[in-house]
Amino acid sequence: MSTAVGIEQAGAGEQRKPKRRRRRWFTWTVAVLLAVWAVVRIGGWEQGSFPTQLMTVTPWGAGLAALTALVSLLRRNRWAALVAALACVAMVAVVAPRTIAAEQPAAKGPALRVLAVNLFGRGDARTVVDYVRRNDVEVLSALELTHAEAEQLDAAGLRQLMPYRVLQPEFDVTGSGIYSKYPVTELPGLFTPIGHNMPAAAVSLPGGGKIEFVAVHPNPPLGRKEAEWNAALRALPSPSPSVVRVLAGDFNASLDHRAFRDLLDRGYVDAAEQVGKGLVPTWPNFRPIPPIISIDHVVADRRVAVSRVEVLDVPRTDHRGVFAELHLP
Repeated sequence: MSTAVGIEQAGAGEQRKPKRRRRRWFTWTVAVLLAVWAVVRIGGWEQGSFPTQLMTVTPWGAGLAALTALVSLLRRNRWAALVAALACVAMVAVVAPRTIAAEQPAAKGPALRVLAVNLFGRGDARTVVDYVRRNDVEVLSALELTHAEAEQLDAAGLRQLMPYRVLQPEFDVTGSGIYSKYPVTELPGLFTPIGHNMPAAAVSLPGGGKIEFVAVHPNPPLGRKEAEWNAALRALPSPSPSVVRVLAGDFNASLDHRAFRDLLDRGYVDAAEQVGKGLVPTWPNFRPIPPIISIDHVVADRRVAVSRVEVLDVPRTDHRGVFAELHLP
């Protein structure tokens, strides 16, 4: 009888070994993939639709890497734990600085308050106008602007608050518009938009100054549109020594995308990152899952000082709005 029990125990032990091996291989696979993710992110080597989209959730990848390291350690898979821990450290290193406010330039010019909202063609007009009124917004970048939405915004009081505008609404979500408290002049030749409508305008400020403003909205990097998305970000105008430029809208890009960082490297700053809010998510907003990625931005000439940024909820649109108070040089 004891011999039979021993045989049964030996058999059970043999069955557990393949399970342990499978678990170790699974843990190793996850750890290695996380390490590759971290290397691609640091090197800016994402190519193709899926890697480009994956970069957007790098902050969450850091958390996944930490969890993988912990599970590997508990399972005594020390080498896999080390690999996952190194991936976590690498991701945290590129993500954490966004939570720390940067030193601002000594910009002593006038303040400029900007709001960017992707309206999804049906965003609550009264809420948007209320934000404009309460924050004394001077320039509004309205994305996915339909003809009906433009009428609703004016009916809610936007025409009285922002009588100057360069609008390119459509019957679908490709429309966009710039609303301003001050006179504007359309700049059709500033750059060649790729994707949605992206109007550009010179805004004449009180006291004789001017800024150039672009409502930004490239197509997302899904499937074959990834190359177009890269081209759209490259096509955006660079900063100019003779005028301050502000780009605001839904970039369909985060700070973890090489294409967006290349845009900033031309001489821009991301307003939210400047005040330590670079990890505040803006999409998706009204779905069962809460916002998880930051793809809506106010981007300004690096000579501009950023004093305040707020991420705002707008009912009936899948994006949160981004408000920024800038101080011009």
